[in-house]
Amino acid sequence: MTLNKIRFTRFGIALVAALLCFAVVAQAGPPLICHTIEIGQAKSLPWISHNWNLSGGEAYDTKNLVRDTLEILAPDTPVLVRMETLRRATLYARKDPVAAKELLARLHARATSAESSGHPDALAWFDIGYLAETYKQWIGQKWMRVSADEQNPAAGVDGYALVKKALTLRGSDPQMEFAAALITFSGPAAEHREHAQKAIAGAKTDALLAQNLATRFIGPQTETMSELLAKNSASK
Repeated sequence: MTLNKIRFTRFGIALVAALLCFAVVAQAGPPLICHTIEIGQAKSLPWISHNWNLSGGEAYDTKNLVRDTLEILAPDTPVLVRMETLRRATLYARKDPVAAKELLARLHARATSAESSGHPDALAWFDIGYLAETYKQWIGQKWMRVSADEQNPAAGVDGYALVKKALTLRGSDPQMEFAAALITFSGPAAEHREHAQKAIAGAKTDALLAQNLATRFIGPQTETMSELLAKNSASK
């Protein structure tokens, strides 16, 4: 493949992704990918792109992706920061299939190791579950493939079930409920409604979550996240 063809392919992928992100307000699409999570001044993976340009820091070396992501996902890292970090990691991982597989494997190993030691880690299960669902919305999609053999390393992994397990272990966590609401945006309906209601209620005492719910989905003409979740919940 020539350099010009590669550039054209990448442009085409970016254009399709942009159109899909804007279409998500009207119909199911990839909310885990298209919507940026506000994290304030918290550390995450480097990122300079905005809105439709989902390419991140062009100079970022994906050989560091696994190490950098694991360092950020420390025990004291808030769920919202984890969500944005895993979103960025997924966008980078699509460029590096080896890193994509390794990151998923390392997060899974971390969760199962804690489980087998008798100290199950809610955040570790959340990380692997949320990453799996984010992968499903971006990697290996037919309309996104650069080559026919591109595979999704999270195929067959029920990420939502792992996030529900994390919620059971953690108890009340409005930020995690917000994550679950985004995962279930296209269903199941009853679960989506419950997660959305708990996230919106919990935002009354969580300033950063409230800020996220007040942000527009993508662009100034779209609904706020709270409006989008409430509307989507009512229509199911």
